[in-house]
Amino acid sequence: MNKKLKSSAVTEGVEKAPMRSLFYAMGYTKEELDRPLIGIVSAHSDIVPGHFHLDKIVDAVKAGVRMAGGTPIMVPAIGVCDGIAMGHVGMKYSLPSRELIADSVETMAQAHAFDGLVLVPNCDKIVPGMLMGALRLNLPTIVVSGGPMMSGLVDEEETSLSKMFEAVGARKANLIDDEKLLEFEENTCPGCGSCSGMYTANSMNCLCEALGIALPGNGTIPAVHARRLQLAKKAGMAIMDLVEKNITIKDIVNEKSIKNALTCDMALGCSSNSVLHLLAISNEAGHPLSLNTFNEFSERVPNLCHLAPAGKTHMHDLDRAGGLQAVYHELNKKGLIDTSLMTVNGKSVQENIEHAFNKRPDTIRPIDLPYSETGGIAILFGNIAKNGCVVKRSAVDPSMMKHTGPARVFDSEEEAIQTIYAGGIHDGDVVVIRYEGPKGGPGMREMLNPTSALAGMKLDKTVALITDGRFSGASRGASIGHVAPEAAAGGEIGLLEEGDMITIDIPNYSIHAAVDEKTFEERRKKQKPFESKFKSGWLSRYQRMVQGADKGAILK
Repeated sequence: MNKKLKSSAVTEGVEKAPMRSLFYAMGYTKEELDRPLIGIVSAHSDIVPGHFHLDKIVDAVKAGVRMAGGTPIMVPAIGVCDGIAMGHVGMKYSLPSRELIADSVETMAQAHAFDGLVLVPNCDKIVPGMLMGALRLNLPTIVVSGGPMMSGLVDEEETSLSKMFEAVGARKANLIDDEKLLEFEENTCPGCGSCSGMYTANSMNCLCEALGIALPGNGTIPAVHARRLQLAKKAGMAIMDLVEKNITIKDIVNEKSIKNALTCDMALGCSSNSVLHLLAISNEAGHPLSLNTFNEFSERVPNLCHLAPAGKTHMHDLDRAGGLQAVYHELNKKGLIDTSLMTVNGKSVQENIEHAFNKRPDTIRPIDLPYSETGGIAILFGNIAKNGCVVKRSAVDPSMMKHTGPARVFDSEEEAIQTIYAGGIHDGDVVVIRYEGPKGGPGMREMLNPTSALAGMKLDKTVALITDGRFSGASRGASIGHVAPEAAAGGEIGLLEEGDMITIDIPNYSIHAAVDEKTFEERRKKQKPFESKFKSGWLSRYQRMVQGADKGAILK
């Protein structure tokens, strides 16, 4: 390479001899230090199923980097397993960990003068966190995830983590016995990988592919397939080409590619968490989105996929159907994507989809026969969500697209789940869970336990749930989250009382309580100021600095 490398700050010149001596202490050679230094950010650990095998992915990336003439250097990143953290204080740390991950990527790359980055995440907050950190640096960057888990099998029917949580609700309602619950427990998650539905992890890995920052196949090739290791080797080789040509992450993740990702989000029916993360990613990229933009895309992009929890297909089905490139192929039939954009393999979107086609119309609906003419995500506005709230409408039963019912008000997830398990929620109710937002939680916990309990009790088609917290991508039903302003920030959701009638109108992007402004103001005068229970630890710092869900829960 003829051009000056960023790594020369630690490898070249007499004054850099002390730095070189530290590299030699680790066994690096002069020949390796003469090559570009490629940071491989790995979220490998022994506690997350989606990350358990990432050491193998990293080894494959290293091989690719070496084959293409670079020096690979692995550095770590943390990662929370949302499934294991669900339903207890651990979930308060999940979304905030995104900021720690972004900070750590920025720190490690800057401190050690890497010339390029290969990001190796897989699960929920880790993917956007790594991207956010990389966008601050604007180095040549590529993402290669660990890939999705295969679906499980119970009663000869494919199953996934959402069904596992719903089985708990079914057991609480005595619809199944302990033996059947154990069968779900032992057979739902058959091996490594990100959980097998279109949950947040797989949503974000598909959206990385849609952004052009990951190679074709990144979102869908199963974790256990040899193609996943081949993809990792190709990613290692591709990063060297990006470094050689000085193509940086912001050359690829820009205003136009973010719009492609939004289009993909609507077509796939991605997790509602994708809204939070796309807001945060676009902010770091210098092209901030507004919530209204999501509805604009939702109005013009049809929903083509109903993967779990919206339907019975899983990520391996989407892969067999042709993956994201086949979805792009369908969308391009109506000119819904910008095919001129560059991607990390050196090809344009058009070149990548040139030979792609939809192999399974039962998994990816043809563009002229969609599940719906509108996209999978909707943003609702109204007097209890003046700054908006989010619903994955592709996972809502048609009978619940419009619903009016009495509020059942709870000030924490624990209060709500206790009542749900006790059989205290009835057809028509609107469960309201508040003080679980970014500030109020703190950390904006996912509400997979309540939504799954309702689904397991066969109430998902008659009961709605509203929260200033958020939902797992595995949640289904009329689950409306990210209510902003949140209760802890003075939002009207904190002023609701038991029995207030709430009207949800998803087709018209509306959510409204039958409470006038005068009544809200009278209630506000009686309301006690929010007081945090977190007086120490880094969550208290996060609580002071975090912005609302409508801003992507980014820090001030």
